[in-house]
Amino acid sequence: MSDRTIIGIDIGGTKCAVTLCSEKDGKPVIVDKVRFATYRTPQETIGVLFETVRGLTGKHALKKTDCIGISCGGPLNGKKGIIVCPPNLPGWVNIPIVEMFEKEFCIPAALQNDANAGALAEWLWGAAHGYENAVFLTFGTGMGAGLILNNRLYEGTNDLAGEVGHIRIENDGPVGFGKAGSFEGFCSGGGIARLGQSMIAGWLSEKKDVGFCKDSARLGSITAQDIGEAAGAGNRYALEIFEVVSRKLGKGISTIIDILNPQVVVLGSIYVRQRKIIEPLLMETLKKETIGLSLEACKIVPAKLGEAIGDYAAAAIAIYCLDKIGG
Repeated sequence: MSDRTIIGIDIGGTKCAVTLCSEKDGKPVIVDKVRFATYRTPQETIGVLFETVRGLTGKHALKKTDCIGISCGGPLNGKKGIIVCPPNLPGWVNIPIVEMFEKEFCIPAALQNDANAGALAEWLWGAAHGYENAVFLTFGTGMGAGLILNNRLYEGTNDLAGEVGHIRIENDGPVGFGKAGSFEGFCSGGGIARLGQSMIAGWLSEKKDVGFCKDSARLGSITAQDIGEAAGAGNRYALEIFEVVSRKLGKGISTIIDILNPQVVVLGSIYVRQRKIIEPLLMETLKKETIGLSLEACKIVPAKLGEAIGDYAAAAIAIYCLDKIGG
């Protein structure tokens, strides 16, 4: 495989990033990266993305780049290269982003949602490398999945495969993905914050000293990060919140393993930071809930790319696109 130079574009609700990446001997090397705040309109943001790509290629005197990979929150249509209507990007409705980049730079471009992009990055270069069947769970701001099945990214009929955050874990509970008691409601940054606030409110009403939340005036500002830091410091109440999260995570993953029978489930973000706390209760729940033979065949691991996964995810889309074109 010859060395390839690619551009990764990450479009977020508050920030965008353009990464210049080389793949040498099958391994990614981040050459340069530029971040900027997402502009008010798609037209403004895309214009700055174009300028940034030209600036990076000019700065490094590149005569040729092989492909552009674009990562963005869904819903989107990866097959047609259209950003449909992400809730975190108001005004981005039916934007033909792939066509726009291909016309501007005359090289192939490809689009995937952020969960699929993360799955591709971990499959190409991270904890899922070498596996035919792998599931990547974002477990960050939200809970989504990227699915590698039979050595291919599985996107579904209209790019909605992997929306595991919508699975209802309990009849009631924190709201995530518009559904009370959902997987995302219990197992995401926002969900953990809402779960924690609810549990802390109960403790405060019982006059208990929660420690990291002294009174109800502080309650509304409690975040998943606050709870995670308190749990890491050994706070019993924060640990109790994470006990609930860990067991619900186990229930959600058991459903995924029973249905898909993967070789590996890779967990991002929150699991990377809180593995020591989560793993024991997660595995205990999986052993109770999952088909034994399926669980024996499946590893549960943290994302190898860790907090840097965002630097590689969009580039992984480009590499996957090139491999499909070439093979």
